[in-house]
Amino acid sequence: MPSAAIFASIHRAPRSCACSERGSGLTKRLSPRSAIDSTPTTVQTTIRELVDVRAIGYEQKPDPKPPRLLPMASFPLNTMVLNVTNQCNLACTYCYEYGEDKIVDTEHGQQSKFMSEATARDSVEFLLKESGPSQIAHLTFFGGETLLNFPVLQSTIAYARQRAAEVGKTIDFSLTTNATLLQARDHRVSRREPRRRDDLDGRPAASCRTSSACSTTAPAATTSWRRRSRRCCGVTGSRPIGARVTLTSDTLDITRIYRHLTEEMRVLGSWLRAGHHLADSSSTRLASRGSTGCSPSSGRWPANSSSCVAENRHHGFSNVKDTLEEIHKGVSKAYPCGAGLGLLGVSTDGDVALCHRFAGSDAHKLGTVRDGIDRDVQRAFLEQHHIDDKTDCSQCWARPLCSGGCYHEAHVRYGTTQRPNLHYCEWIRGWTDTCLQIYGELSERNPEFLARFDREEAKAEAVL
Repeated sequence: MPSAAIFASIHRAPRSCACSERGSGLTKRLSPRSAIDSTPTTVQTTIRELVDVRAIGYEQKPDPKPPRLLPMASFPLNTMVLNVTNQCNLACTYCYEYGEDKIVDTEHGQQSKFMSEATARDSVEFLLKESGPSQIAHLTFFGGETLLNFPVLQSTIAYARQRAAEVGKTIDFSLTTNATLLQARDHRVSRREPRRRDDLDGRPAASCRTSSACSTTAPAATTSWRRRSRRCCGVTGSRPIGARVTLTSDTLDITRIYRHLTEEMRVLGSWLRAGHHLADSSSTRLASRGSTGCSPSSGRWPANSSSCVAENRHHGFSNVKDTLEEIHKGVSKAYPCGAGLGLLGVSTDGDVALCHRFAGSDAHKLGTVRDGIDRDVQRAFLEQHHIDDKTDCSQCWARPLCSGGCYHEAHVRYGTTQRPNLHYCEWIRGWTDTCLQIYGELSERNPEFLARFDREEAKAEAVL
């Protein structure tokens, strides 16, 4: 039964009537000519289901507050982000390593600029130990520009693969790079491992405006960007490429960027997984995630994403796919992401932080790869950052998927990781609404696409 019919009828029903009385009244009010099944039994069943999932309730009887459940003390580490260097051959103005978002002084501080081979090996041992019973762990190489420390990257992959085999596990590798340093020599690493995420920043002019190392001459900039993006695919072998696009006030036309990467350049082909990050620094500042032109309802999002998926054609816009999966699985988050839990960042010196954005920050340190995680510090963080403590989120219908938003963005804007990101609430609600509409369309046009999420979950549980 369409929920809209139920909600409309409930709205007209007396507030004080019992569930059974409402069911009787609803049955009478539903049109007999309607194609829906409006028998008393069906209506009562539908109401009970809506009450059970807390989609509706009684004003005089508020839902009891669920108990606060913290994750288990030894939550298995799923992904470790290894900052093999904090240096970069570019200095993009939106980057949290160089812009106003920076929280660690990587130029004049005491932190090492490059990770040593010994620290990288200690990090691998840390990952294998902290991954617990999981048979698969994920290691992401990060920076700075990762390829500036290519020797350590190469030796770490070999060591990790060997050690994982010895303990009966598998490590999946990926790296993030701006692709400017990719050479033919990297082919031997890229053909099998790791997956790569390239920061191409959309169209050529936009990419070069935000990079201090880029030519300001438009033709030269375009040529440089095209050469760089083609190089991405030239050494990838059979491994997929993800393209992460950073949105600034100068680059808000997502559909144009998406088509440029997939249709005009034709270099990422079917491997494209386009993610979008919203910058918030200096000359490329966005007023908020709800800025004009960036709203999910502005018409600038890839409008053909739902039709592609409905027709089983590859689209590659991973932001949509990820949210659809959360909706399908009924995700209700106590925390906005896996930072501090299943995802940890490691600095060049081996300090373990909440995530890669906090790597090297003493205030957000959870331990070291040599000594392990400080469980008391980790537990204190989880207690202080639970969604129940974010009172601003208590009445928001999107909180199960958002849970207050990114810790790093909150720290930069509000000075603390404990605050919810109120500056982009409307953006999150708009995005969630867009994905709900896509989900509803897919449930009718191509339910098999949604069923794959169940199969993938079952496969993951079988591995555990």
